[in-house]
Amino acid sequence: MSDEKEIRELVQNWMAATKVGNSATALGLMTDDVVFLVPGREPFGKTAFAKASETQAESSVEFDGHSEILEIKVLGDWAYMLTKLQVVATLPGREKPMVRAGHTLTILRKESGKWKIARDANLLALVNESSDDA
Repeated sequence: MSDEKEIRELVQNWMAATKVGNSATALGLMTDDVVFLVPGREPFGKTAFAKASETQAESSVEFDGHSEILEIKVLGDWAYMLTKLQVVATLPGREKPMVRAGHTLTILRKESGKWKIARDANLLALVNESSDDA
């Protein structure tokens, strides 16, 4: 399988795991030294991601979304990917979902023959919280 195809499969697996709340799968798709960058927060790693996933699972937040890969460039055991992402979060007790959308820039590293997320800059912004078309 080509590197690009493996990376596309990683994105599909990430989106599927997120949708069903499978944090163990998501954690397996990232390096141990992963760093996430999101607006309004300090950079965080795998441990903080795992804790946030537990909290979200306990609160029964439902996730859905769509990721469109705009660019993948493989450079040996490193790669980067630019995506357009939309995430829809439905919180318990709320009729309308919260929709965030924007772009991400992801750096991947091949470890033991598998591509994993090493760095992720997520530029998602709140699109709306009350649209009927979300």
